[in-house]
Amino acid sequence: MICFLRKIVLAAALSTTPLAALNAMEGWSDIEAAARGETVSFNAWGGSPAVNDYIDWVAAELDNRFGIELVHVKLTDTADAVSRVIAEKSAGRTEGGSVDLVWINGENFSRMKEEGLLFGPFLDRLPNAALIDVEDNQSAVVDFALPTEGYEAPWGLSQFVMAFDGDEVETPPRTMRALLSWAEAHPSRLTYPAPPNYIGTTFLKQILYEVVEDDAALLEPVDAEAFEAVTQPLWSWLDALHAQLWRSGRAFPQTDVAQHQLLNDGEVAITFGFNPGNIANMIENGTLPENVEIATFEAGTIGNTHFTAIPFNATAPEAAMVTANFLLSPEAQARKEDPAYWGDQTVLEIDGLEPEAQALFEAIPQHPLVPPPGSIRPVLPEPHPSWHELLERTWLERYRR
Repeated sequence: MICFLRKIVLAAALSTTPLAALNAMEGWSDIEAAARGETVSFNAWGGSPAVNDYIDWVAAELDNRFGIELVHVKLTDTADAVSRVIAEKSAGRTEGGSVDLVWINGENFSRMKEEGLLFGPFLDRLPNAALIDVEDNQSAVVDFALPTEGYEAPWGLSQFVMAFDGDEVETPPRTMRALLSWAEAHPSRLTYPAPPNYIGTTFLKQILYEVVEDDAALLEPVDAEAFEAVTQPLWSWLDALHAQLWRSGRAFPQTDVAQHQLLNDGEVAITFGFNPGNIANMIENGTLPENVEIATFEAGTIGNTHFTAIPFNATAPEAAMVTANFLLSPEAQARKEDPAYWGDQTVLEIDGLEPEAQALFEAIPQHPLVPPPGSIRPVLPEPHPSWHELLERTWLERYRR
């Protein structure tokens, strides 16, 4: 596997960008010079105060260090940015696009890659790409079963976790069978965000891993004809669960933020997240109560890497590359991993960093609720993106009120 990962990175390094403005002879100093004075339209989810504050810090650093203005275009759904780039391509807008950098992974990356909407490969041009951990983190170069081929820059690691009221839930249910039994014994004390919210959709995929007969099939493109039969155990399980949910399954929170608020308000006893450090951050800032604890599922939990990517028609591709490189710097990665700021796990290989850079991570206070990096095992890979769309569509057809 290690050789496979290194071949992917090497293939990206031997590629050349399709944009004439960035020919293969340009050095990094030339790219930084071209980036100065440019504005980067960074399209990224805007639903978390911690994330927004972190991006504000990044903007200030980019301005001070590189003379780049970073504008955070706050999205409720990354698909909105993808649709905008698609519309621009259809209209013949091959330069001067409205999106310079986008926070992306999964089905959105798949769609942009398939439709030729990505600039690059560019990862090989970023000096800090050499710091990425590609040996122990397959998802740094494989996004939802699709090789990234240098068209994305890793930004952070996420893994699905359960957060619960430690006073009410003495023994957290760590299998789907146990979760259903817990819900039956505690009616109205559980819910999950409605898909297509990413936490809600990940919850469906987490269930699918436990109930499907052959989970290896999840890593291949979905067979639409076999989909109904393969996923029937999932829908049967959900049918049984929904009668026990908050509001008897007749309504669902529309976002993970709304779900967390239900726990904070005492309306439910369990919530779900995609980052133990972010859960700790919410406890620290009062978004979640102090008695919240974290657990994972026995069979493993879904984990992935999230990335930044540059659209093919970006107005400021050089400045976008400088931004992506700064996001990979040890300073930016260490601040992002600190639960006091965000709590998002780093994509860097800590042991390979210079002592001064390692010290940045060693200085991060270890929150008692956050497992040490790499300790949540096993990590279940994200299914192929084609499963994502069919799962969401079927859920909406069955349960949308």
